[in-house]
Amino acid sequence: MTRLPALPALILLTLSALAQTPPTPPATPAQAAVPQDGPLNPALPTVFIVGDSTARNNVDLGWGDHFAQFFDTTRINVANRSRAGRSTRSYYNEGLWAHTLSEIKSGDYVLFQMGHNDGGGTADTVLHDAKSRTTIHSLGDETVDVPILRPFTTGPLAGQTVETVHTYGWYMRMYFADVRAKGATPILLTPTIRNIWKPDAAGTPQIERDMGFGDIDFQLAAAEHVPLADMATVAADRLQALGPEKTALLFPIDHTHSSAIGAEANAHDVTVALRRIHSPVAAYLK
Repeated sequence: MTRLPALPALILLTLSALAQTPPTPPATPAQAAVPQDGPLNPALPTVFIVGDSTARNNVDLGWGDHFAQFFDTTRINVANRSRAGRSTRSYYNEGLWAHTLSEIKSGDYVLFQMGHNDGGGTADTVLHDAKSRTTIHSLGDETVDVPILRPFTTGPLAGQTVETVHTYGWYMRMYFADVRAKGATPILLTPTIRNIWKPDAAGTPQIERDMGFGDIDFQLAAAEHVPLADMATVAADRLQALGPEKTALLFPIDHTHSSAIGAEANAHDVTVALRRIHSPVAAYLK
């Protein structure tokens, strides 16, 4: 059996300290998207991260900004192209995907982790979403037409007044097809775990393990023959062992956004999930 690497020393020291620390969340800056995109070495393959605020936030508050430390970056680039507040729909509509796609080349890998902003949408919730990011919670081809509230000047909806909103599955299949057309490999990640607990039948608190995208992601990955790295289960197991009070210290703002230490732990969870499925990306880990 392959031995998985230990958690980084910073995480271990912090989690150890939690045992003697009262459950008072530390101060954390306001959440905001802060791109930190350095140049990529064209001679190396790149692993791209496409996600939301759980992967990129204010400096060091998304797991994607902690991901590179686990890799041998003399052999592979790590490029975090996530953006806070985006869903599969809005990441595409705002032209963010077009920019990321332009960087992808043959031999690269793209990790997709969406869901937090897609919502559990029906046609009705899509129609009433003022932020224009909810998708239809399905793998099918259902659509709903909605008026564009703020006209786009760039991107696929530029100059249009009506948007045809698709399902979560439709957007993800589009991303997968675009990546494969470049000769790169798409990889699907289950969503980052939130700090939400509910008692089981015995009254023992249990961490939320599925925010509504667990089954749909597994079905999507199987149907599209895309590898799925179940980061959510790795993170849930870790947080369950830590317990509600100590877990709360890693979520100082709300139940979704972590501290820098929490983000680093999440990044490590992704590497564990990649190793478990024997992903080619794992060959570049330290």
